[in-house]
Amino acid sequence: MPPVLILHTGGTIGMAATPGGYRPLPGFAGHLRRQLAGRGEFTVVELPPIDSADLRPGHWSAIATALAERWHDHAGFVVLHGTDTMAWSASALSFMLRGCDKPVVFTGAQIPMGEPASDALANLAAALDIAAASPLREVAIAFGPRLLRGNRARKLSATRLDAFDSPNCPALAELGTPPAFHVEQLRPAGRPDFRIAACTDGAVGVLTFYPGISAASVDALLADPRLRGLVLQSYGTGNAPQADPALLGALERAAARGVVMLNTTQCAHGSVAQETYATGAALAGIGVVGGADITPEAAFAKLHWLLASDSDPARIAAALRQSLAGEQSVA
Repeated sequence: MPPVLILHTGGTIGMAATPGGYRPLPGFAGHLRRQLAGRGEFTVVELPPIDSADLRPGHWSAIATALAERWHDHAGFVVLHGTDTMAWSASALSFMLRGCDKPVVFTGAQIPMGEPASDALANLAAALDIAAASPLREVAIAFGPRLLRGNRARKLSATRLDAFDSPNCPALAELGTPPAFHVEQLRPAGRPDFRIAACTDGAVGVLTFYPGISAASVDALLADPRLRGLVLQSYGTGNAPQADPALLGALERAAARGVVMLNTTQCAHGSVAQETYATGAALAGIGVVGGADITPEAAFAKLHWLLASDSDPARIAAALRQSLAGEQSVA
């Protein structure tokens, strides 16, 4: 049987304490091989380590390309990644690895490998077992007690070892020996038709509504000439302030120049339904796409990927209304 590929991209799992804080551990690949001796066949590939907080959209294509180049030689894939931006990267790869027919499992750790009470080996062992032999045929996150769809997952705790959950989508499996899969939740295997696009900084912005937000602050965000897409983080079921006409006017001008806007909710659980209240219907009226129950992380990655793959705002808006990789519910 072909080996599993472990792709190390960085993160706490591969760090060690130094007087200046946690830093990447030199020779981590060798350390990893020793720790996993006897756990089946695997190969380790290291990319230049990325601190999770330093992740940029351009890193997604590098990670996807590293997997695609080795796709036919491996049974499955484990991606070691920093936890802070893991949900963004897992979401992006779910779109780039279109037609995925093998397990791709992201994991990491809250505590570095080798430190007391570290969760690193437990998370890695679970991910390795799933990547080696399981019914999974999509991009997922194995962390703590659960296996989650990658583009549905969110990091909900800064410190707990069960840091991730997917509030709007059931877990794919409960992790144990062996893992208990919820097979009815799994996506079927596809036929690989990878669309690895080079996402660029500044193409997508995020606008979070808050009490008293000014039109001037929105105009400042929209003034970036690189901006082609905007993720709105609105109240409740997709509501935005409407007492200030200048605020809606700023968004309307952005729509007129081709900026594609996707509305998500600030709530961890629930869905956008823009027509429920007049404050949401006003957004729909200027062409803002309702994002249903997509997470902000998946919304950001999906819009980035679509903008890198297509130049037509109407086609991009139409694709935002569809579930391309299980990232949102569609009525």
